[in-house]
Amino acid sequence: MSISAAQVKELRELSGAGMMDCKAALTETGGDMEAAVDWLRKKGISKADKKASRTAAEGLVGVDAGVREAVVVEVNSETDFVARNAAFQEIVANVAKVALAYGDTAAVAAAKYPGSDKTVADTIKDAVGTIGENMSFRRSVKLSVSEGVVATYVHNAVADNLGKLGVLVAIETAGNHDAARAFARQVAMHVAATNPLALTPDEVDASAVEREKAIFADQARQSGKPENIIEKMVEGRMRKFYEEVVLLKQAFVLNPDLTVEAALKDAEKQIGAPAKISGYVRFALGEGIEKEESDFAAEVAAAVKG
Repeated sequence: MSISAAQVKELRELSGAGMMDCKAALTETGGDMEAAVDWLRKKGISKADKKASRTAAEGLVGVDAGVREAVVVEVNSETDFVARNAAFQEIVANVAKVALAYGDTAAVAAAKYPGSDKTVADTIKDAVGTIGENMSFRRSVKLSVSEGVVATYVHNAVADNLGKLGVLVAIETAGNHDAARAFARQVAMHVAATNPLALTPDEVDASAVEREKAIFADQARQSGKPENIIEKMVEGRMRKFYEEVVLLKQAFVLNPDLTVEAALKDAEKQIGAPAKISGYVRFALGEGIEKEESDFAAEVAAAVKG
C-alpha cells in the first residue's frame, strides 16, 4: 500500500523517530499507526510515550468540591478565544456545580441548569447562538468518600477552578481532614505532572500489560538470551514499567526519594491516622479528540508519490 507523507509526519510526531524509519515501520505494518509505534519500539528506534494522546479540542476543564466529594467536568469549544470568554467560563462553572449534585455525564446533561427551567444540554445549545461558536458538554466524573477528603487541583487556571487540566484525588481517613486535604492536593499536582495509567498494578489495563510484555520479550530475544533468562528480564522490565505508570509506585514529584505510597505513609504522621488513596481522576482538555488538520504540502507530496 502507498504510505502518505501525512502518515509519516504523524508517526514522527508520535515517536520522535527519523523519517525513513517511520516510513519503514508504516510499510511493515500496513499503515497501522499503533502497530508502527510498537514496531519502532521493538527495534529500539522509538521511545514513544505509552500514554501519549493527541490533544486537539479547545474549551475548559472545571472542578467543584463539597465536604467529602468533588467533581471535574469538561466543556468543549471550537477556539481558545471562546474559552477566555466570561460567559463561557460561567457556563463551565455552573455545569461543575450541577455535576457535584448529579455526577454522571448523562444525568448532568439532563439536569436543570442553575436559575433556569432548561437542561444543561439545552442551555449549552442555546449559548451556541449567543456566543457564536459550537460548544458541547463532553464529560464529568465525581469522586466521594464516606470518611476522608477529596482534593482538587487545576493546572494553569484561567479563572477560579477553571483551566486546561483538572485533577481530583480522594483520600479515605479518620484523621485530620485539613492535613489529609493538603497532602491529597500535593498528590493531585503529582498526577497532573505524571499522568499515571492506574492507581495500583492490578488496575493497569490488561491489554496494555500484555502489549508491554510482548515488546520487552521481543527486545530480549534479539539479544539471543535463552527463554528462562528472557522471562526474568521481562519480569524486571515490568517492575520498572509499573514504577513509571502506577501512581502508588511512582517517585513522588515533590520528593523523588519516596514513592507516592511511601510519601502517603509519611503523611500519616500529620494526618494522625491511617490513610488510603482510594481514587483519582485526571482530565486534560481535549485528550483523545482528533482535530482535522490540513497539510497541503503533505497532501500534494502524498498524491505525487501515490
